[in-house]
Amino acid sequence: MTFKKTGLDSMLTPDNCALILIDHQPFQANGLKNTDVNLMLNNVVALGKTAKAFNVPTLLTSVLKDRGGDIFKSLTDVFPEQVPIDRTFINTWEDSRCVDWARKTGRRKLVFAALWTEVCLAFPVIHALEDDYDVYFITDASGGTSIEAHEMGIQRMIQAGAVPLTTIVFLSELQRDWAREADAAKTADIILQHGGATATGLAWELQLLNASKTA
Repeated sequence: MTFKKTGLDSMLTPDNCALILIDHQPFQANGLKNTDVNLMLNNVVALGKTAKAFNVPTLLTSVLKDRGGDIFKSLTDVFPEQVPIDRTFINTWEDSRCVDWARKTGRRKLVFAALWTEVCLAFPVIHALEDDYDVYFITDASGGTSIEAHEMGIQRMIQAGAVPLTTIVFLSELQRDWAREADAAKTADIILQHGGATATGLAWELQLLNASKTA
């Protein structure tokens, strides 16, 4: 199967992808050196909320949680109905429960984010490509043990054939058309909660819009 990376068929939609979030736990976060932990956590929660808003199947998985800690509560709170899969395998794609979950979604496009980029993200991304999935990964909801480790992990995945994205790109790609007003309201809400400078600009725009309606 050819992984098409140009044209409309290469784009993610709410109906063609699934999201796998790996090892967003205190031990792994403590080792981050390429980014601020709070920024990474903000992004991965926004990523989870985006998937939830657009009904994208999402898997949470941890590794040795009794030692590394539970997945951050701000992320698990987005999916209160889910019991994360706790693994011993460093490579998520070697755990048959995770592979079976992906297969049962029926989706051929998989989107990953993980701590750490160079290990817990790179390994399953490269492995899933061999199983003929179209694989994407979210760089700013992931993080490595150094700037070099993060960047080398990204390069390795790109060379293997995966496609890098950021959180706001994932959100925008699922929204796609502002005429979808019901989805646009959800998108705006996620941006207002997690969008940083973009949130500030949007809040100002909404304030001006509301003011004009009441004038």
